[in-house]
Amino acid sequence: MTNTAETHALVQREKGKKHMIQRRLIPAYIFLIIISFLSVFPLLWMISAATNTSLDVARGKIMFGTYAMQNFKNLIASQNLAGAMGNSFLYAIVQTVISMFVCSLAGFGFELYHDKNKDRLFSILLLAMMVPQVATMVPLFKMMSRAGLLNSVWAFILPSISTPFLIMMFRQNSRNFPNDLMQAARIDGLSETGIFFRMYVPIMKSTYAAAAVITFMNAWNAYLWPKVVMTDNRAQTMPMLIANIASGYSIDYGMLMMGVLFCSIPTMIVFFVLQKQFAEGITGAVK
Repeated sequence: MTNTAETHALVQREKGKKHMIQRRLIPAYIFLIIISFLSVFPLLWMISAATNTSLDVARGKIMFGTYAMQNFKNLIASQNLAGAMGNSFLYAIVQTVISMFVCSLAGFGFELYHDKNKDRLFSILLLAMMVPQVATMVPLFKMMSRAGLLNSVWAFILPSISTPFLIMMFRQNSRNFPNDLMQAARIDGLSETGIFFRMYVPIMKSTYAAAAVITFMNAWNAYLWPKVVMTDNRAQTMPMLIANIASGYSIDYGMLMMGVLFCSIPTMIVFFVLQKQFAEGITGAVK
């Protein structure tokens, strides 16, 4: 009887401690809810604005409207939406594929091959991260112009194919690559190309996913450099199309936000599909 009473008292004390901890966490939960709402609100407002008239958006209406289809029709009628979306997809996909191959190959070489000068070369490469993009824009434009590459996909992607940050990320994550496995593959007669494509690429898939998300988003959202080298309206991207709408004398805010919504959807899909692999790649996970 005594043991039962003591057990019951112990259970009650544990419940009391649990309830006390939960009560102390209430302010933290409220704070997190507020922060979460503030983070999501711009996205919700963007979707809401895309469904309202320009006048309603200017007045600050935040409720969803019924003007979404008309805004979509106005966007298609006044802008080359299909062409801009196609250009953005083309530029972003080509840059993502080529950049991942080049940067992963560089990271693979920097980490898994031994050379007395590789650390010095890598340090010089990292110094390139300190140079602002604007400082190299005029020389790059002259190079693209003399090469006859303006208004082409190559003018868009060539300056961004080799990104120091991605090379550094691949090199850091390559430190988790099993070196013994690579040595065993060499003994079995597998070539260096085979080691890279048949072993390194599958094992580093999380890093590739993270690099794909970063590169695709940067390429898709790029505005300044495409604005410089894409002088033909047929070569414009989605950010350039949105800028054209926003720079008009009379701005249709509903149509503008519909364009912003279309511009945001691909990047959101890419991130949500690859978010798990993105987190693993950023933290250096190797499978």
